[in-house]
Amino acid sequence: MSGTDISVIICVYTEDRWEDILAAVESVGDQSRPALETLVVVDHNPALFERLRAAYDGDPNPGGPMVRVLANTGPQGLSAGRNTGIAAARGSVVAFLDDDAVADRDWLRHMTSAYVDARVMAVGGRTVPAWASGRRPAWFPTEFDWVVGCAYTGLPKGRAPVRNVLGGNASFRRSVFDAVGGFAVGIGRDGDKRPLGCEETELCIRLTQILPEAVLLLDDRAVIHHKVPPARERFLYFRRRAYAEGLSKALVTRHVGVRKGLESERRYTTRVLPAGVARGVRDFLLGRPGGAGRAAAIVTGVTSAALGYAVGVVRAHHGDAPSWVVDAPAQTEPPSPRARTEGRSRAGQPAT
Repeated sequence: MSGTDISVIICVYTEDRWEDILAAVESVGDQSRPALETLVVVDHNPALFERLRAAYDGDPNPGGPMVRVLANTGPQGLSAGRNTGIAAARGSVVAFLDDDAVADRDWLRHMTSAYVDARVMAVGGRTVPAWASGRRPAWFPTEFDWVVGCAYTGLPKGRAPVRNVLGGNASFRRSVFDAVGGFAVGIGRDGDKRPLGCEETELCIRLTQILPEAVLLLDDRAVIHHKVPPARERFLYFRRRAYAEGLSKALVTRHVGVRKGLESERRYTTRVLPAGVARGVRDFLLGRPGGAGRAAAIVTGVTSAALGYAVGVVRAHHGDAPSWVVDAPAQTEPPSPRARTEGRSRAGQPAT
């Protein structure tokens, strides 16, 4: 596979993350295995679109990947933004990076090395939290780092098969979307509204249902650092995000079935979480800080997610659950000169 065969998509929606966006794009430009292009997809924010286009227009960035700024052509939300980027992507591999994250220099090199095997259709990496306060809250259990979009205790180590990759640090063969369609519109995040998720879970399950021989991998050497703002370090957000995950899981199982939809969650809830509670209690008895808080947070997280799932199932039963549409991104023609912007950021350094 060529070293210039990778399209990186960064979906953005708010000017509040301006410096974070620049740092994310900069980190792609610094990769040891260069990307073919970076696609910055703006979610229905004309002011941000024009600002980004002005930032990158006229900067040829010799030797670095082209940066193209696109407007989301679908409904508002992360899924439609990703589908817009997929449709415009020219690489045979499409990688996704969150707009408030920066990638390690060897991120793409490790992520794409698995594609020498033709059976591999998706590869995810390890997302490390970058806490705004400078360190992890003592009560925050590593088993629930998915609450802040990061890798969590319970994921396999090294390079290993998984049911689904995590969307903020993931890659797929471009041909996957031609075969199975894009991300489902109507599930997942929509700006700053309720923190739903699971759109990548649904896509990966659909992928393996349509292509049973497909292999999906997690490679924990493909590292990115995800910014965790102060609001997400609070217990209220923790509880809300766990509840929203339950709602999302109910929506996924409605479409793909309970067995597939909760396949990974069974081991997580019956093995990983009880072990986490036991460690928290042990730390409390040994006088270590945060032990009781971590044990209590795990119990609260499980309870909140279970409640969200139950509410989601009831809503689906009564026909009140939101519906989604699977869009199939098509290969598009190259963008016009006006829509094309080149070059890397002139400002902003990767945050850690």
